[in-house]
Amino acid sequence: MKNNNNDKMDKKEQQLQQFVRQNEGKIMTSNEGVKISNDEDSLKAGDRGPTLIEDFLFREKMAHFDRERIPERVVHARGYGAYGEFELYESLEELTMAKFLNDTAVKTPLFIRFSQVAGSKGVNETNRDVRGFATKFYTEEGNFDLVGNNIPVFFIQDSIKFPDLIHAVKPEPNNEIPQGQTAHDTFWDFIANNQESAHMAMWIMSDRTIPRSFRMMQGFGVHTFRFVNKHGKSHFVKFHIKPVLGLRSLIWDEAQKLGGADADYHRRDLWENIENGNYAEYELGIQVLEEADEFKFDFDILDSTKLWPEEDIPVRMIGKITLNRNVDNVFAETEQVALHPGNIVRGIDFTNDPLLQGRLFSYSDTQLYRVGTNHQELPINRPVCPFHNNQRDGASRYIIDKDRIAYHKNSLADNTPYTVPGSKGGFVTYPSLVDGRKVRETAESFEDHFSQARLFWNSMSPVEKDHIMQAFSFELGKVQNISVRQQVVNMLGHISTELATVVATALGVEVPKVPESQVKKSSPALSLFNTKHSPKTLKVGVILESGFNGRETNYLLEQWKKVGLQPVIVHDELGVVKGTDGIELKVDQSFLTGSPLLYDGLYVGVSPNANENFLWKTKSFLIDTYNHFKPIGASEAAAPILESIGILGKPGVLVDQNPQTFSKEFIDAMTIQRFWQRV
Repeated sequence: MKNNNNDKMDKKEQQLQQFVRQNEGKIMTSNEGVKISNDEDSLKAGDRGPTLIEDFLFREKMAHFDRERIPERVVHARGYGAYGEFELYESLEELTMAKFLNDTAVKTPLFIRFSQVAGSKGVNETNRDVRGFATKFYTEEGNFDLVGNNIPVFFIQDSIKFPDLIHAVKPEPNNEIPQGQTAHDTFWDFIANNQESAHMAMWIMSDRTIPRSFRMMQGFGVHTFRFVNKHGKSHFVKFHIKPVLGLRSLIWDEAQKLGGADADYHRRDLWENIENGNYAEYELGIQVLEEADEFKFDFDILDSTKLWPEEDIPVRMIGKITLNRNVDNVFAETEQVALHPGNIVRGIDFTNDPLLQGRLFSYSDTQLYRVGTNHQELPINRPVCPFHNNQRDGASRYIIDKDRIAYHKNSLADNTPYTVPGSKGGFVTYPSLVDGRKVRETAESFEDHFSQARLFWNSMSPVEKDHIMQAFSFELGKVQNISVRQQVVNMLGHISTELATVVATALGVEVPKVPESQVKKSSPALSLFNTKHSPKTLKVGVILESGFNGRETNYLLEQWKKVGLQPVIVHDELGVVKGTDGIELKVDQSFLTGSPLLYDGLYVGVSPNANENFLWKTKSFLIDTYNHFKPIGASEAAAPILESIGILGKPGVLVDQNPQTFSKEFIDAMTIQRFWQRV
């Protein structure tokens, strides 16, 4: 086995390069290679006559155009991806036979696709929605796909209900409204009448579903899988992916406005940071459970509406994921990537989780429909290891099979391709015990729908609880049917009387008189507030007027860049803005092309003597930034501007009276990011 790290990454890249084509400076031809002399006029009978059907160049061009869009995904249609690599910290040989989890010298190439669940391909990226977090590991033993979300639980327990869930969450069929949102009758009617969704409803109304960035978002495998080691011993596992930059979210008003300011906010953030060398980094972790402990908890470990509390079953960090290369073509790679939870390698196996079991059929069936019979041969989906079998033909077959034998067993090809016993690396399914009658029933251990929803509520900070109450009030306020509103509020009453009372009051429905969950336990790991944060890659809008303090501003910019902050120079015009001491700075955005929504903090180097229009726009940026609880810094000359709008001296609002101390204070404020005391 090759252990050269560069060779491992190059193998996938070299394979992809065989399919890369650059048109610049090349002669135009048809797909059959015929040189084209005129690509602007179709073949006609006379210059004003009808187009002739014999125009094969027209037919090829138009027929291809007519088919340039494959069916978009029913769910997770809006997606964006990037390439990277996985590095293992220490061998997991005691847990699994999977080679990429055994050898720390190997870097495993991978591709991650982030996505939204509910909206279509054109929906804006900051809607409140579950985010897909799907990873394809190109291992030496084949592809392993970890197809998860940014939430550790799901709406339903059995996959047979998945079509019902998606029919309910999608735009209502009578008017195709609303797009990419859950704030409507059919979705909440589904939730109220399928109360296994209560736990998930708490998560989707939390700040988790309006992430600040793909790079600051957590990933979960959702399901319980198995690890199997070389001795045949099995452990139950759950997968976690945690961002190195820490978890950050938008706030609701900010997310709403960002959808208009930049509908591509998340993909632009990922693309630009990778292009600039600010690679997205995560740690892959696992929770591990002995088979003997399967029934020791007050929840069923195979129930996908339940999580494993990290305080009870700690997450063990096993490796580093780095996204370091953007795609060359979004359609060919991000759109055509075929992810499937059934793609596993030796040493990883399935459990009887009924949601997972259904996905094993649904995902492969979907990819066959969307991308085609031979989707696994596409560059983005091909494994890095050799693959041979007797599958033949089908639409868009890329492989040219030169042999005449396409069956097993055979004598004409010495019974090849041949199978490999498990002792020599062949995949062997873990022989778990299966026993029981054929039934259509839900296990009794799956029937508690409120305990973990209450656990989640108990784990939230006061600010997060307030956001959840506001989210329910907004979403249900969009529901037209009063009965549906009341049903959902009644469900919330089983989770928290406080939550149900606030929401009921906001909606004008009755406060429910139902028994509240008595769970007292909390899980601090579930709160976004209990995560380490870094200032790296956060954007600072720097508003400067002509004649700004050049030396002082330059010093601040240099200090901020050292810790990874990204200053964005804002002025009323593009070009350059001139300060004192001969300092000139390139203007990145004007008031027109920029927006306070796009920055994580604001610095103002403007005096009250600036022209009226400049001052008005500066104050507008300051007010939006302040209302979104973000840090604000100002030169000493700008302090009167802060005072004029009533924010001077407020939490997270700093004035530069000493550049050395101010620089550090502002960096600390950017790291904190939100100053909720302003409420």
